[in-house]
Amino acid sequence: MTPLAKHVSAFLHERLPVERRASEYTCDTYALALRLLFEFAANKLKATPSELSLEQIDPPLVLAFLEHLEEQRHNCPTTRNVRLAAIHSFMRFIEYREPSALEQVKRVLAIPFKKTDTRLVTHLTMEEMQAILNTPDPDTRDGIRDRAMLYVAFSAGLRVSELVGLRMDNLSFEPRLCIRVLGKGRRERALPLWKEAATALRAWLAIRPPASVPEVFLNARGDTMSRSGFEYVLRRHASTAAQQCRSLRDKRVSPHVLRHYSEFRIIPSSVLRLD
Repeated sequence: MTPLAKHVSAFLHERLPVERRASEYTCDTYALALRLLFEFAANKLKATPSELSLEQIDPPLVLAFLEHLEEQRHNCPTTRNVRLAAIHSFMRFIEYREPSALEQVKRVLAIPFKKTDTRLVTHLTMEEMQAILNTPDPDTRDGIRDRAMLYVAFSAGLRVSELVGLRMDNLSFEPRLCIRVLGKGRRERALPLWKEAATALRAWLAIRPPASVPEVFLNARGDTMSRSGFEYVLRRHASTAAQQCRSLRDKRVSPHVLRHYSEFRIIPSSVLRLD
């Protein structure tokens, strides 16, 4: 029997962050997938996770785990595929470390992803975007922060992870305010902000309290703003904006909508204003 512990440790601490230079979010996602798999396997095999062996993580067990995700945890096919992708990545790592497990690895890698439906993503009109941007109260600290986050997210087309991960040392102020973003696939890009977004961000930086964390946007406790924190902020302001802009009532406003389908990306910056 081949113990799993050393392989899991090497995969999570060396393979992903060092060799593959995977993002922190990817590392966390893969770690969660493996944790769920090992918890399921330990329960099914009446053992502790530390007692599991590589040989026990065979195709029937992986298939049972995937079925458990959908039927017991009520995960959608997309989430199921994310967990399977993590398992595939781990098994591709194993095939170079344990030649005796090649046949087992091959059979696990043969487990297919499930086809998923592609949800139609709505777009936002100029009026709808302006209504959301105008919602945060410019006379409160949280309102100034929220307005800055929304403007930067709109103007730069950032993913949530890129927005909340933006650090103070990623800002450049000359000749104009720019942000440096390390995106998916570790691709780095420098993005000059439009006047309105730069004004909103400068307003936040002027009142940003001293913090022990380097990220630009902070939560109420002075810690780094989380992904779920920004999503909550966006939902709250979109809900408030819908009271004035009726067309927002039938739309699901998400960070994905902001990034990929907003007309803001093709509108001159002078159109959107800070009221």
